[in-house]
Amino acid sequence: MNRRAHAGRTRSGGFSLNVFTDDEVRDIHLATLEVLEHTGVFTDDDESLDIFAAAGASVDRETGIVRIPPHIVEAAIESAPERVFAAGRDPKDDIMLDAGRVGFTTFGEGLKVTDLETGELRDSTKQDVADTARLADYLDELDTYELAVGAHDVPVATATIHNYEAAVRNTTKHVCAGPLSRWETEVILDIAAAVVGGRDALRRRPILMIGVCPVSPLKLPRECSEAIVAAAKAGVPCLVLSMAMSGGSAPVTLSGTLVVHNAEVLAGITLAQLTRAGTPVLYGSSTTAMDLRLAAASVGSPECGVISAAVAFLARQYRLPSYVAGL
Repeated sequence: MNRRAHAGRTRSGGFSLNVFTDDEVRDIHLATLEVLEHTGVFTDDDESLDIFAAAGASVDRETGIVRIPPHIVEAAIESAPERVFAAGRDPKDDIMLDAGRVGFTTFGEGLKVTDLETGELRDSTKQDVADTARLADYLDELDTYELAVGAHDVPVATATIHNYEAAVRNTTKHVCAGPLSRWETEVILDIAAAVVGGRDALRRRPILMIGVCPVSPLKLPRECSEAIVAAAKAGVPCLVLSMAMSGGSAPVTLSGTLVVHNAEVLAGITLAQLTRAGTPVLYGSSTTAMDLRLAAASVGSPECGVISAAVAFLARQYRLPSYVAGL
């Protein structure tokens, strides 16, 4: 079992960047609850609408808008575990994700690679997925593997399945996959279960994490909701990662962006907990500011660093492990 060193503990003097005071974080939390209760979030997945409605949320089936009362959201936060066990295909690569410990992973999903033989910039292939997984497997600095690139030489309808199959064959570390439907999620779960010896064994040793991305602002579309529900039923960790952009799909202010981001992530976490209380979840972020000159995400910018620090701080207040995009 790998347990990375804690960051920011008093005894170590670790680096930390606290963007907000405790009172300001409380204001963001209260504003988030107000958005979820009065504005709501959208989903077009009937099963998710049923789950929200059964829990007491206000569901408008014509518009797909779900308005979630604060007590449901806060109960979901309470039921989410503080620690997430991310098993490796080989137990030597097991890792425990909990508050304050810092680990590293690949991030994706890249569309192109520079060919090692020709130097050509080309679309990535399934072999590239396998190669990047094998590279991540070798590097001690990386704790888990997320699909660094995607396979573009396979049918689009089954690409996420091919991606996971190539990854799990070429690394013994924990793998985060990103299926785009209930069917894809179930197939990927079946592959992971076959590796460890069945669905019950997968629940005990979850070698797979399901990653989903809400669509900003405030949408949990079918492909996102279906994956959350399937992961929760299977008992495997679920990463809910918002990619809101200040000035684009979110307010231009830092606080406004964080409210939208927080609402999207908490809505996904709430759906997971309503599906199965105690589902392991990660609070995720690749949120940044939009470059207003280029209408592009300003990844690697100071704004991205500040937002990432703020998001990690929010997750810590909720006692949830966080997954935050690096610089």
